[in-house]
Amino acid sequence: MDKGTKAHLDVEDLTVAYVEEGEGSPVLLLHGWPTSSFLYRNITPVLAQKHRVIVPDLPGFGDSSKPVDRQYSFKLFAAVLDALVEELELDGPGLVVHDLGGPIGVHWALHRPGRISRLALLNTLIYPDFDPTVLEFVTTLMDPVKREALVSDEGLCEAMRIGVGNPDSLSDEVMDGVVGPFRSAEDRQALALAGIGLRPDGFAEIARLLSDLDIPVLGLYGTEDRILPDVAETFARVKRDVPQAEIESLPGVGHFLQEDAPAEIAERLTRFFAG
Repeated sequence: MDKGTKAHLDVEDLTVAYVEEGEGSPVLLLHGWPTSSFLYRNITPVLAQKHRVIVPDLPGFGDSSKPVDRQYSFKLFAAVLDALVEELELDGPGLVVHDLGGPIGVHWALHRPGRISRLALLNTLIYPDFDPTVLEFVTTLMDPVKREALVSDEGLCEAMRIGVGNPDSLSDEVMDGVVGPFRSAEDRQALALAGIGLRPDGFAEIARLLSDLDIPVLGLYGTEDRILPDVAETFARVKRDVPQAEIESLPGVGHFLQEDAPAEIAERLTRFFAG
C-alpha cells in the first residue's frame, strides 16, 4: 500500500476504510465523533517511523459505510475491530483511543484479554456517569429535528471550534476534512445514529472490568476540554482503577488534542509504544 493511502475491508456487510503506514510492531488508532482517520494525519507519520500504524474510519464516519438501518453498538464496532486484527494479522497491537473511540476500544479490549499490548487514552469518556454536557449532546442527537443543526456543516465546524484551544488555528482544509464525509442527509443521519448507539450497560461493563487491565496504560488529556468538561475527573478515576496508568495533563490544550498539540502527542505516544 502506498504511504498513507486508504484501503478497504468488508465486514458485517459494511465497507470499512483504513489508513496503514509504516512497519514494525502494530499500533491501532481509533477516532471519535465526528472525526475519522483524518484526525490523526499529523500523528500517523511520526508513529509510522517506528511502528506499523493502522487508522480505521469507524462505521458511520469518514469513508466507511454509513448505514441508517443498523445500531452502532458495541457489538458492531467489536466485529469491525476483530476483523481488522484478523485480516491484517495484528499481533498484540498497541491501542490509542479518543472521544467515542474510547468506550469502543476499551470495551472491545476488556472482553478480549491479551488482545492488546498497551493502551493510550486521549480525552475520552469511558464511565457510565455522564456529564450534563454529554447528556445534552445525546438528547439532541436523539431528536430528529434538533439534531439537524448539530450535524450540519456549520454544526460540525462549530464542534471543532469548541473542541480546540485556539479556534483560529483551524484552517479551511481541516474543516473540509471533518465536514467532507457527511454531504448527504443520509450521511448526517448516520453520524447522529453513530453518536447514540452505544448503550449505557456497555459503559457499566467498562467500569466493572477496567481494574482487570494488567497492561501499560497512558492517559493524555487536554485540560481545556469544553466537550468533555469532566475529563480530569475521568482520568483521575482511571488512575484509581488502573494504578499502573501514567496520567499526564496538557495545559492549554482542548478536546481535539491531535489538532492543538500534534507534535507533542506524537512524541509522547512514540515513547510510550517503544516500551
